[in-house]
Amino acid sequence: MTEIRLETDRLILRPPIAADFDAYAANMADREASQFIGGPQLRPVAWRGFLSLAGAWMIQGFSMFSVIEKASGQWIGRLGPWHPEGWPGTEVGWGLTRAAWGKGYAYEGTVAAIDWAFEHLGWSEVIHSINVDNGASQALAKRLGSRSRGMSKLPPPYQDVEVEIWGQTREQWRRRQ
Repeated sequence: MTEIRLETDRLILRPPIAADFDAYAANMADREASQFIGGPQLRPVAWRGFLSLAGAWMIQGFSMFSVIEKASGQWIGRLGPWHPEGWPGTEVGWGLTRAAWGKGYAYEGTVAAIDWAFEHLGWSEVIHSINVDNGASQALAKRLGSRSRGMSKLPPPYQDVEVEIWGQTREQWRRRQ
């Protein structure tokens, strides 16, 4: 999987590696940064989540990418395709460190990840499952050209989390460009 690498003007997207874990765990421990992606986690719990992302690459051939800022070489988040058992659709999601917020990185990286999902995975649509209180992610979904499809529930262990599903088809994505 290490041969998969996407580059944008300012970012490198690649599968996670062990060296990413410390930054990942710090992000998941940050109450504000993790608020809408599972909430704050102790390091052992974050380890299991990190391994889920890495393991999905091995089993499914895709998962969220580690996002590396080219200028600093720092891990600044994870984003990309995500489709665990029972998920409401083929998602491209995002979760960046607070230090990376407001710089356009989520948009830049997500555009590359959606392009990759449609081209390499053959997906016919992408969704974004967004907490109703997450205005920043709703704004990003709109900027990406996605539209609200209504409310949904996530599978266990997140069955009590109600999310709004945003999405678009491959054809809608291509027309927007």
